[in-house]
Amino acid sequence: MAADTSVEMFSKVMENQLLQTAKMMEEQLDAELEKLDKIDEDELERLKEKRLEALKKAQQQKQEWISKGHGEYREIPSERDFFQEVKESKNVVCHFYKDSTFRCKILDKHLSLLAKKHIETKFLKLNVEKAPFLCERLRIKVIPTLALVKDGKTKDYVVGFTDLGNTDEFTTETLEWRLGCADIINYSGNLMEPPSQCQKKCGTHFTKLEKKTIRGKKYDSDSEDDD
Repeated sequence: MAADTSVEMFSKVMENQLLQTAKMMEEQLDAELEKLDKIDEDELERLKEKRLEALKKAQQQKQEWISKGHGEYREIPSERDFFQEVKESKNVVCHFYKDSTFRCKILDKHLSLLAKKHIETKFLKLNVEKAPFLCERLRIKVIPTLALVKDGKTKDYVVGFTDLGNTDEFTTETLEWRLGCADIINYSGNLMEPPSQCQKKCGTHFTKLEKKTIRGKKYDSDSEDDD
């Protein structure tokens, strides 16, 4: 009888110990889960703060661009204004045009759309008859010509419509792609292929140009008017 009592007591002690151990393990597990939950909440809060900060900076940058004339396609009155405009902004597209040239009006339509879409870049137009000195320095001989200026230096030119498929019917997306190839706008598409099949049919040709200052004397194009 005494032996049975001892066994029973031993069993209860073991049971209590097991229950106590299980309870401790459960408490530890709950504590770990709570800790993990807290870490997740903290991480989410940090991500939220970073996102808000990024949005705030983006809005500030947008306001700065707008204050410098970005977001619209504008005409500048003289070559003196050109130098001031490119000094203020990192990326500038300037359309050198003549009122009597029909193709300039075609470019105007596309550039007006792109100016609103790509606020990171300044879009300007300048009448060549009001900028003889600048046109001579840049050796602009074909109208229309787009000068693509980055950090105050002419990085590239779009001369006539050669780079746009040799057609007056090119799309805004085609011009956008061409500007993206020059890294003068933030382009999210595929730079390896033009967005239209027209280039494949027409055989687009690109003129490779070395970087030069705005006052550079070199200018290469595929125009037969060039030297």
